[in-house]
Amino acid sequence: MKFKSGFVTIIGRPNVGKSTLMNQIIGEKIAIMSDKPQTTRNRIQTIYTEDHFQIIFLDTPGMHKPKNKLGEYMQKTAQQTLNEVDLILLVIDDTADMGPGDQYILEMLKNVKTPIFLVVNKMDRIPPEKFEKIYEMYTKENIFRELVAISALESKNVEKLVGKIVEFLPEGPQYFPKDMITDQPEKVIVSEIIREKILHYLHEEVPHGVAVEVMSMKNRQDKDIVDISATIYCEKKSHKGIIIGKGGRKLKGIGKSAREDIERLLGSKVFLELWVKIKEDWRDHENILNTLGYKL
Repeated sequence: MKFKSGFVTIIGRPNVGKSTLMNQIIGEKIAIMSDKPQTTRNRIQTIYTEDHFQIIFLDTPGMHKPKNKLGEYMQKTAQQTLNEVDLILLVIDDTADMGPGDQYILEMLKNVKTPIFLVVNKMDRIPPEKFEKIYEMYTKENIFRELVAISALESKNVEKLVGKIVEFLPEGPQYFPKDMITDQPEKVIVSEIIREKILHYLHEEVPHGVAVEVMSMKNRQDKDIVDISATIYCEKKSHKGIIIGKGGRKLKGIGKSAREDIERLLGSKVFLELWVKIKEDWRDHENILNTLGYKL
């Protein structure tokens, strides 16, 4: 059997389950997951390798109309991948009505030559009549090579989707070592894990104005402990108070939850130190965005 390999991008509106799908396929927590939109800010590259194929996934920010420079960066990142890959997965969820956001993405895809799969996520929540309505709405666009219904959270039909992807991949080399699951530095993954926990712990608008920078990661000599120092940036003084919480409780909860995930990722004990700093309107400052890794 000849080896197949290729690049696949996962796109869709915010919060349809793109990161959940990718994590389910890879079997590791690489892309952060949250119930809030705009979770993914960077194009995270993950790698899934078996004996006869290798799929390199690009998990892009959810497509939306930009409201600031960070939004522009996120949108540019998502659009650039469309013509650079071998296959596009458009993920939609159980929302039957096609809104302006869906139309925006479909219009963009009509100008793309890359093959496109429609992946209907959250199939466990879709009754037959609703699925039929979704099927009719999207198939009439005549731009999809395949339609696959899945539940990323329940891992239903995910293997079937992977099989369909492999069918479409060209013959090619193994780009990455078999045991490699991401090309992202550990610092990036660690900062994303911390930001995920902030999204989970805070229910106000604060999460959208939060960024995390890992300042240092060092292994202690003669001990299986990694010391990590990270700074959480927010836009307002009031936001800082919310993140820290009464008696520092919120920040402690964020730290404890993040530490547990980071320990699983690194396979060693972690001492995590978190700081909260204010950077007013950082999402509209190009130099700050560049410092945080969002290259405009």
